[in-house]
Amino acid sequence: MNAPLIHVGILLQQQKIDFSLTDGYKSNGREIQPGDYSVEISGEKILFKGEISDELVFEADDLHHNAFGLKNVIIGVQFHWERKEDQYFLGSLKFIVENGSLSAINIVSLEDYLTSVISSEMSATSSEELLKAHAVISRSWLLAQIHKNQSLESTGTHYQTSFETPTGIFRWYDRENHNRFDVCADDHCQRYQGITRQSTELVKKVIRETWGEVLSYDGTICDARFSKCCGGVMETFENVWEPVIHPYLQAKPDYTEGSLLPDLTIEDNAEEWIRTSPPAFCNTQDANVLKQVLNDYDRETADFYRWKITYSQKELSTLIRERSGIDFGDIIALQPLERGASGRIIRLKIIGTERVMTIGKELEIRRTLSKSHLYSSAFVTDTQDEDENGIPQTFILTGAGWGHGVGLCQIGAAIMAEKGYSYNEILAHYFPQSKTVKNY
Repeated sequence: MNAPLIHVGILLQQQKIDFSLTDGYKSNGREIQPGDYSVEISGEKILFKGEISDELVFEADDLHHNAFGLKNVIIGVQFHWERKEDQYFLGSLKFIVENGSLSAINIVSLEDYLTSVISSEMSATSSEELLKAHAVISRSWLLAQIHKNQSLESTGTHYQTSFETPTGIFRWYDRENHNRFDVCADDHCQRYQGITRQSTELVKKVIRETWGEVLSYDGTICDARFSKCCGGVMETFENVWEPVIHPYLQAKPDYTEGSLLPDLTIEDNAEEWIRTSPPAFCNTQDANVLKQVLNDYDRETADFYRWKITYSQKELSTLIRERSGIDFGDIIALQPLERGASGRIIRLKIIGTERVMTIGKELEIRRTLSKSHLYSSAFVTDTQDEDENGIPQTFILTGAGWGHGVGLCQIGAAIMAEKGYSYNEILAHYFPQSKTVKNY
């Protein structure tokens, strides 16, 4: 059975987009010569070669072979590795107008998309079982999001992700901004860089051998999440996103040898856990395994399992003011009010000389405490160098893991594959109570 076509938002909210086409593209039934082109915003319309349109599509004669290029695509948006690069994609190219700006969308076969995601999210030289596991969860996640979006549209349900009061900001980040396409191409959804990242025969083999396979729970495709490093314990879905319990996305140690799950919702337990280095699949410094899992810019971060960041009072107070838009004055304390199953802070009270406010969930905390994103919200804070008013001048954050920690832990799964676990065993570990089924 053929894979479905999906719409991927690549380059969003631009005034002008430069692109290139190879042979085999048509627009409005007309053959388009290979070459370099550009589109611009003109009012609420698209300007291309002197013609104005509401929407512009360049259709590929062969979705699996024709390719186009986009200039200056931003990758790692708002993350510490953010940069621009020229990228190339299989399939058709569509331009739309959103909020007075241009967006470029790739219409691509789901399986061609997955071939890229596997090579973009991880190194294409990863082990076969790890790549198979990732193919299944990436496919599952995408189809689950499409079904969720269709359900929300058909029922007219308002998907609210933010709750604000005078004393608190509580929000999570999911797909609420993607109304005109299925997913975006960056880490906000799944990292997709087209055919820019060279794939391998192994990746293509993995896609063929898992074609159409998804994780299922109770007859529904699993919303299969993943992050770089859970930090030793997997977090629950409802502590990161909307308050919906998924039995296959629950707390569990990233270990199999009779590990007990510590109650990291208790502050003392969380502090001990984060300050030490308990055994876990993802507790590794094995450069060969990390090289398999991570692309070059991911390896710019050396500490995954445990990490430490130091801020001066000026740095922290300025950072929080710039990131939150709220002037707290000098920061007196960062006080965890609620932690999740992995020790990640869900609600954090920021106490300042001018303002006291509680923020959450985990990504809001990470965004507020870093110029891009703090590695995770599983951290404890030490203060030093109090001034004459008792206000700390130094803050040391000691933390665990990289990312939200829900579902598959990419570094942990890589170690499992190296130890000889099959992809089905890896999936069973990270998504208990689920099963693998053929969707098409």
